[in-house]
Amino acid sequence: MKYAILGAACLMACSSHALAASATRAGFGALSDGSKIEAVTLTNAAGMSAKVITLGAALQALIVPDRGGKKEDVVLGYDTAQEYLTRPNYFGVSVGRFANRIAKGKFSIDGKSYTLSSNDGPNALHGGPKGFDKRVWKIDSVSSGPDAKVVMSYVSADGEEGFPGELKVTATYSLNEQNELRLDYRATTSKPTVLNLTNHSYFNLSGNDARDVMGNMVTLNAARFTPVDATLIPTGERRAVAGTPFDFRKAARVGDRIRDARDQQIRYGRGYDHNFIVDGAPGTLRPAAVVTDPVSGRTMEMRVSAPGIQFYTGNFMDGTFFGKGQRSYRQGDAICLEPGVFPDSPNHADFPSARLNPGQTYLNTMVYKFSAK
Repeated sequence: MKYAILGAACLMACSSHALAASATRAGFGALSDGSKIEAVTLTNAAGMSAKVITLGAALQALIVPDRGGKKEDVVLGYDTAQEYLTRPNYFGVSVGRFANRIAKGKFSIDGKSYTLSSNDGPNALHGGPKGFDKRVWKIDSVSSGPDAKVVMSYVSADGEEGFPGELKVTATYSLNEQNELRLDYRATTSKPTVLNLTNHSYFNLSGNDARDVMGNMVTLNAARFTPVDATLIPTGERRAVAGTPFDFRKAARVGDRIRDARDQQIRYGRGYDHNFIVDGAPGTLRPAAVVTDPVSGRTMEMRVSAPGIQFYTGNFMDGTFFGKGQRSYRQGDAICLEPGVFPDSPNHADFPSARLNPGQTYLNTMVYKFSAK
């Protein structure tokens, strides 16, 4: 499997902005075992910044101005490194080896069966109990310039969490002067394996997590989605969104149909927790989603190279999750948009392939562009 990345040269409005984007490196505390965690903050001249930590290669903070220029954090997360381990809710982390679910924690490659930990009822979720989100990544490089950039890497041993092959992974975050945060995942393997890397940021564009996202307007460039069973494993069907609560082809409020109990899929997901099939050709960087908070005016436009995007409305946050500033995170306080192959792809021959072979390079790109109107 190989995702193509479509890159565009960063065109600066004027030479004074050419080197405006900066990257700074600092400590972010330590884990209980003494492991030091670092943070890299990318900042541009427009007042936007992104802080990435080495634990889980996670997006810990994302500061974006509203229509009045007020700068606020629009992603959920924790204030300390240890909380990302003791309160593992995937806030902003890089998820792997396989983001989303694998049915019964089982898959086969070339006739050989592999069994993973079932950490989500009967299924494997997000790479297992100690996936990439709970690993300390290495900072390979930090650079300022037209794009402020950090490259982090992790080497996953052959057999880690039950997956075959030694995997070498990089996550590259870059921020430009057009308020675009770009994330590129790359990986190579020593043996045939399955792979699905993504970022699991929870977005609340209000910049005020005391206000939920039910009033946010969402557009998804997806004419079909993949229905699931009661354990949130895809049935194999590719269902048209037309005439269902899953039709976001035109902007719609998140909360308008999220409690439509007449729809079995809404009942199974406790809201939205489904993979949408992004229109257009997989492997090309194309528009996938737009999210707007009418109150603050902030808008996030998302482009992806992956075939699908998981739309999740924080349905399992129950008020017992305490994040930054010890704020309680509740159901509907944020949304996730996770680009990747479809859930349980290794067990569906007609789904986009999650297989990666030696000699191939896995690429998955997502771009988040912010504005305020």
